[in-house]
Amino acid sequence: MHSSWSFYTAGQLTFGRGAVGRLAGEAAGEGWRRALLVTDANLRDAGLVETVARPLKEAGCQLEVFDEGEAEPSIETAARAIGRAARCQPDVIVGLGGGSNMDLAKITAAVQTHGGEASSFFGMDKIPGPVMPLVCIPTTSGTGSEVSHSAVLTDPANQIKVSTQSNYLRPALALVDPELSYSCPRQVAADSGIDALTHAIEAYTAVEFDKLVVPPGESCAYVGSFPLGDCLAEKAIQLIGDNLVAAVNDADEQARDNMALAATLAGMAFSNSGVALVHALEYPLGGVLHCSHGAGNGLLLPYVMKFNRPAREAAFARLARLLGVDTSGMSEQQAGDKGIERVEKLREQIGIPLRIRELGGREDQLPMFAEKTFAIQRLFWLNPRRATLDDVLGILQDAF
Repeated sequence: MHSSWSFYTAGQLTFGRGAVGRLAGEAAGEGWRRALLVTDANLRDAGLVETVARPLKEAGCQLEVFDEGEAEPSIETAARAIGRAARCQPDVIVGLGGGSNMDLAKITAAVQTHGGEASSFFGMDKIPGPVMPLVCIPTTSGTGSEVSHSAVLTDPANQIKVSTQSNYLRPALALVDPELSYSCPRQVAADSGIDALTHAIEAYTAVEFDKLVVPPGESCAYVGSFPLGDCLAEKAIQLIGDNLVAAVNDADEQARDNMALAATLAGMAFSNSGVALVHALEYPLGGVLHCSHGAGNGLLLPYVMKFNRPAREAAFARLARLLGVDTSGMSEQQAGDKGIERVEKLREQIGIPLRIRELGGREDQLPMFAEKTFAIQRLFWLNPRRATLDDVLGILQDAF
């Protein structure tokens, strides 16, 4: 247990409409001559690659584009991005897109700096030192990868997601330009928006930093909930409650601005405080059923909240108020329940699947999901309520 906490984020965060134009000054100031942009074909076709290329070219920086990024990127795709970096020897790596592209850029920067291959760094704190300059530019409002210390890849052979976590993976520069999210398709806005809400809620309701117990000989990627993380998570939860539906269903620009801010704040919160049982459940579920990370998280979120509420009554009651529920005259328990109902309603309003069977999951797969989830004990440490294998199976049965 700790009596102190620490906070990490991107080296510099620049936020606002048109922020991507700041790349020219950064590139000139840092003397970058050659950049590798890690992105995907959809963003190239949407013209967003050109938006990033323009300020780099203005600064006299040559640009190589790797546009083979994909959702939930595989280890093989990472190897191709790493190979491209080895050939073009960039001074800076820029990740443009959702969390998947930014994660690819992060792992590419780690290998380009330190050698080896992606799998050399799987796990916690395996990156030996700082990585080469890394700029992350999100085009979706969800993952918070632009400020986080993790990169997640998919291991298709074992049907599981594998993560690399190290504070050295936090980008030197996060450029959050909400205008880049205006063209984001509805489904992606929904999945990434509910992902941001999951991050904020898991960070906010995680076990408190001074009660976090890490087994001897183990290291934890997170510190549990703590005052600065709570500030960030609270603001994110409030912004998402107020803006998610309009951002998704109406593609409202002001709402998308607010969601871009919320996703970054939630990223700053969870990448320090932690994520817990929702994420532990989603990794095997997403690996086998091939749903997006956000859809999987959004599906599971209320079921885990119901399980956790008794352990953090006051936090759940406050959460309901942040989501706009009038809790006057209610007990903490009633208020917490209303907050969970509000999350269920938000899911429905933006079209997130409500049941595992809707993703093509079968009841006979639930024990296997439970076993694989239970193996991710590093996230169980952060859950406010101790969960047994039977508890995990019970949550999955509820969600089926």
